Amino acid sequence: FKDMEEPTLVSGTDGCGTKVKVAMVMDKHDTIGIDAVAMCVNDIACAGGEPLFFLDYIACGKNYPEKIAEIVKGVAEGCVQSEAALIGGETAEHPGLMPEDEYDLAGFAVGVVDKKDLLTGEALKPGDVLIGMASTGVHSNGFSLVRKIFKMDKETLNTYHEELGKTLGEALLAPTRIYVKALKNVKEAGVRVKACSHITGGGFYENVPRMLPEGKHAVIKKDSYEVPAIFKMMEREGNVEEHMMYNTYNMGIGMIVAVDPADVEKTMEAMRAAGDTPYVIGEIKDGEKGVTLC
Repeated sequence: FKDMEEPTLVSGTDGCGTKVKVAMVMDKHDTIGIDAVAMCVNDIACAGGEPLFFLDYIACGKNYPEKIAEIVKGVAEGCVQSEAALIGGETAEHPGLMPEDEYDLAGFAVGVVDKKDLLTGEALKPGDVLIGMASTGVHSNGFSLVRKIFKMDKETLNTYHEELGKTLGEALLAPTRIYVKALKNVKEAGVRVKACSHITGGGFYENVPRMLPEGKHAVIKKDSYEVPAIFKMMEREGNVEEHMMYNTYNMGIGMIVAVDPADVEKTMEAMRAAGDTPYVIGEIKDGEKGVTLC
């Protein structure tokens, strides 16, 4: 913290929701830990902070060491991707409370930011540009609806779909993208990010307004990027109305930042250098706090 004027701790805690059900049916547990880390560290990065450390909590019906090792392998990978230290965790057996082959996974992370660098949205002005970074798919939200749309059995999840280019299960289990490095790159490029939104549960309609101060309105163009095939498939198969999709899922955009128009190129370059795919997806206007998708 020696270079910081006023070090401020920021923290996040979250789980993977019912995405663990997909992992259980497929008996594939090596990436769900990345999701647990991502959900926590992306929130910290969204506040302007850099993650320091992470702890995991696994509750299971019965401790199968090989399965726990697979889960923790994913947690460790998520920590490597976000440059956070994995300093410990807890594995709790709950016989009689949970079925033997089931588990739940959650995590907790702490990060640090210089108080002056906290992303509050206060400096937003009309004309500021919204840049969205591509998601890897459904991430870790809205799986209760996913489980209503598709049958959760091995046969359904292991079916290959041409439009997805992979099996349904592989598409659904794709680990949540971690945006820590991209946001760090943007900061190191000398760009002042004015506001940031992690598109999680509640989709665009609930998350974007959180980055806005009163009197500022976000306008996002839906055709500014390609919506991933998995969302189109869910909308079609589940007969889910479009508004509901944008109010539940990230629809292909996992993180949104607002920057000055002069910083757009530099910002996108820094994001690409971290391996992310950025799109200019909208702008800030004066108006009632909220978001319009058009």
